[in-house]
Amino acid sequence: MGRTLVIGDIHGAYRALQQVLERAEVTKNDELIFLGDYVDGWGESPQVIDYLIKLKSEYRCIFMRGNHDDLLLEWLKTGEYTEQWFTHGGQLTTEKYKDLSKDRLELHILFLESLEDYYLDGHNRLFVHAGFTNLNGVKHEYFTRMFYWERTLWETALALDDRLDHNHPQYPKRFTLYHEIFIGHTPVTRIGETTPQLKANIWNVDTGAAFKGPLTVMDADTKEFWQSEPVYKLYPEENGRN
Repeated sequence: MGRTLVIGDIHGAYRALQQVLERAEVTKNDELIFLGDYVDGWGESPQVIDYLIKLKSEYRCIFMRGNHDDLLLEWLKTGEYTEQWFTHGGQLTTEKYKDLSKDRLELHILFLESLEDYYLDGHNRLFVHAGFTNLNGVKHEYFTRMFYWERTLWETALALDDRLDHNHPQYPKRFTLYHEIFIGHTPVTRIGETTPQLKANIWNVDTGAAFKGPLTVMDADTKEFWQSEPVYKLYPEENGRN
């Protein structure tokens, strides 16, 4: 049996992605679960998508949809964008996409359209980019955008009193639905960390690759993890997302 490997937010860091998969010594027996946000941040977003498409044809891969992936898809299909996206990595991404061939662009659109909102495995472990809000779980979520935009799941976990157990009336119901929840979206560098963080039963695997942190791969079973170099060191000619 292979490992279940969870990969945090990549944000255009193709060099970091290659490096961390090599360090994790990934094999074709492993299952690779990507938590989304493949683009925006560093200047190789198209190369990241090319590489993921190739991995999908050779390995067992599951790809979550991140908010940045959704924004890129909207721009690729309609040409529409928001100024907020442009200032958070979108401008660099659009510049890098202008030179792609029509065939390559079509492949990228198909890949982005195929992304999953969430993945629930046989061990009742939930994998989702950002979170969910419905107290009855992901299958009852009213607004699918919550899966790749919301932050209250992680914010609630950060604020939770460690002395409360699952049976306490104040314990968040959302946390009792799944054995473990793996997320990205909100980098742990915001709380001064650069390694995967566990709060309640929620693992945050976004270790700040878009900014000054590394890219992380974590074994969902053993919690062993591997990291790239801090991504900014791999792109000394770029600024990333500040």
